[in-house]
Amino acid sequence: MIDFRTDPSRYNHWTLSFEGPIAYLNMDVDASAGLAPGYELKLNSYDLGVDIELYDAVQRLRFEHPEIHSVVIRSLKERIFCAGANIRMLGLSTHGHKVNFCKFTNETRNFIEDATEFSGQTYISAINGTAAGGGYEMALATDYIMLVDDGNAAVSLPEVPLLAVLPGTGGLTRVVDKRKVRRDHADVFCTLEEGIKGKRAVEWRLVDEVVPNSKFIETVRERALELAEKSDRPDNAKGITLEKLERTLSDNTIKYSHLELDLDRSAKTITVTLMGPGQHAPGSLQEMQQQGCEFWSLALARQLDDALLYLRLNEPELGTLIFKTHGDGEKVLSYDNLLLDHADNWLVREITLYWKRTLKRVDMTSRSIVALIEPGSCFAGILAELVFAADRSYMLEGQFEGDDLPEATLVLNELNFGPLPMSNNLTRLATRFLGEPQTVGEIHAKINEPVDAMQAFELGLVTYALDDIDWDDEVRLLLEERASFSPDAMIGMEANLRFAGPETMETKIFGRLTAWQNWIFQRPNAVGEKGALKLYGTGVRASYDTNRV
Repeated sequence: MIDFRTDPSRYNHWTLSFEGPIAYLNMDVDASAGLAPGYELKLNSYDLGVDIELYDAVQRLRFEHPEIHSVVIRSLKERIFCAGANIRMLGLSTHGHKVNFCKFTNETRNFIEDATEFSGQTYISAINGTAAGGGYEMALATDYIMLVDDGNAAVSLPEVPLLAVLPGTGGLTRVVDKRKVRRDHADVFCTLEEGIKGKRAVEWRLVDEVVPNSKFIETVRERALELAEKSDRPDNAKGITLEKLERTLSDNTIKYSHLELDLDRSAKTITVTLMGPGQHAPGSLQEMQQQGCEFWSLALARQLDDALLYLRLNEPELGTLIFKTHGDGEKVLSYDNLLLDHADNWLVREITLYWKRTLKRVDMTSRSIVALIEPGSCFAGILAELVFAADRSYMLEGQFEGDDLPEATLVLNELNFGPLPMSNNLTRLATRFLGEPQTVGEIHAKINEPVDAMQAFELGLVTYALDDIDWDDEVRLLLEERASFSPDAMIGMEANLRFAGPETMETKIFGRLTAWQNWIFQRPNAVGEKGALKLYGTGVRASYDTNRV
């Protein structure tokens, strides 16, 4: 079992240190502490376990350290920044693990960029030596890249010439889209094993600055302080500790305090029930701060995030995710209103941004997503986003016979119209109604009004509104049909349909790059017995099938 829960006391590969408004995120990978046997993490190479710690550190810097305005990623190993993803690990891993490893690493890099752009916590890379492959890709996720000028330090993306695969965590996209490297220069760079160093790395915009070794530490600190001055994060606010998430596991259930998952292995489904809060939101920011990570909005986001990651790596055969909710929609909206009313508060901003990132993980889920809106549900505000993230949504009209639970309604608020965009930078509603943007305005006119099943259907908010006579049969047929289709075809279809509208750097990374890498990871040129990834380090040259496909 792969567990994404960790904290700094259990890190094997990273340490955090602090100097005024600067945090140093220090990479010092323990070569013997890989996530699985069979490889050593030499030269600050990494596997999923290294990135799990990095993700945790990024989260903690945002929530626990409001006083930190800039973050420097650096290596504690001499003359090596990071050698990238461990090649032995990739050679030994299943196809699914390789793809999910790249996916999580991509998300973590995106979250670093999110912290820089939206949280006032700017990330800087201090490259003290070789930054190869995924090591340079990690640097590309930061806002400012500094390279020591010692005659040896270089940046490189050597995957194509060495391994017959692609830089799997956004390198190609960030080089041309983010750093705007000229296409022909990028072509040279991405086919050059030894990489590029010094003045040329700056001229080609691969790095922002090269600094002599004797002045490197001092200059990194100066740049970090300069960037810290631009932050709007408070200097004297108190952060909140992200305590360990508690959950209980059994063969067919996973339970958190606000979230329950039921795993039906015969039907290949996972039912995720999100529980609304037991009481209305606290009346002030001070009370919210006192609740810390138990504040319902934050607690549920953390639990959903952890559940999605757990399922991704540990339950790959359960292909349909069913979202349900249970609770009082008015109480859900009271928490949303607290977030909306205090959107300029640093902690409120972080909670809202956390929901944005977690909902993006829902969008990126390689499973069919179904939302079932039943009596007693609380798909309101932030939870209504799960309906719009779903591939299909069914809403019950009226009540079940003999059931006194209140009729199902949907209630929207301002969180559904801006603060929680998808990777295409559109809201889920704008993406849903790309061909009829006027509908979004009509829906906005009903903000904070409970919408019943027939209204929701007429407005296009749900796929079907069903009465209790048809409900069970229609849901059963949907789930059976979904389970009968090819999972490969489903993943491809869903990923294409979910992201209508403009292409962004994120959609390129998760769409174009992931699709190509997924395919290349199965090709004999890379992973066959005579493939480059299998033969790397043996001294034997790879043998390629020269047919272009």
